[in-house]
Amino acid sequence: MSIDSVELVDWYAHSRRDLPWRGPDVTAWQILVSEFMLQQTPVARVAPIWVEWVARWPTPSATAAASAADVLRAWGKLGYPRRAKRLHECATVIAAEHDDRVPDDVEVLLTLPGVGAYTARAVGCFAYRQGVPVVDTNVRRVVARAVHGLADAGNPSAVRDLTHVAALLPDDETAPVFSAALMELGATVCTARSPKCGICPLSVCAWRAAGHPPATTPPRPAQRYAGTDRQVRGRLLDVLRASTVPVPRDQLDVVWLTDTAQRDRALDSLLVDGLVEQTADGRFALSGEGGDAGP
Repeated sequence: MSIDSVELVDWYAHSRRDLPWRGPDVTAWQILVSEFMLQQTPVARVAPIWVEWVARWPTPSATAAASAADVLRAWGKLGYPRRAKRLHECATVIAAEHDDRVPDDVEVLLTLPGVGAYTARAVGCFAYRQGVPVVDTNVRRVVARAVHGLADAGNPSAVRDLTHVAALLPDDETAPVFSAALMELGATVCTARSPKCGICPLSVCAWRAAGHPPATTPPRPAQRYAGTDRQVRGRLLDVLRASTVPVPRDQLDVVWLTDTAQRDRALDSLLVDGLVEQTADGRFALSGEGGDAGP
């Protein structure tokens, strides 16, 4: 069974969300920024920060010229701040080695800091209109249901998943639109927990035809945030983002008194990740803002 590309592309033309990075004047760099931000982060949280970001730093060279501290501060509450650091590194490489232009070759994109298999193909597809398969969680779920009759896609397999999606791509100029539509369908209609089969544009779906058989594996539990090292790291970064000068250790210690060993571990991990630095006099700051950092 396959997916009718005409049905899907026609549906996308009038049902797609009006997301800022889908505008006609958005550059390849700005699309790459959106892909960094959207990793494991809801669209609603990304959109306002992306708009401010590309207005402030519209090109790789503009981003590279910013301090690492300013980049981390602008990243705000998007989560996984190491992505901000990698985006800054990526901008620096593009500005220095690629004449300030995002490469259009997937293999070259894969050499950039922070760019993996999905991001490289997403840029190739959405920025450069290439007919390359783009596979995220939403796409895997739509293909599993519509083509294979399964409630979920199971464990990911890069080779298998790319092969399955590549086989569905139209052999014409609509391939990039089809890829975007497939992703949009999974994000808005063929959702994980409450699929809206009554408004699905696909007239043929193997899962629906089979009577919606349940998943054979239990759903993965939602990731816990409260009380984790991630939460503690976020609290520490909040203090440092709010200050333009290095802060003493006691200002950091008070943000997490529940488990001081966990707090110390979180701070050490921020130092190891290069997100925070310690000055010669023992204070702490965002990377690139501490001045005379200690050893």
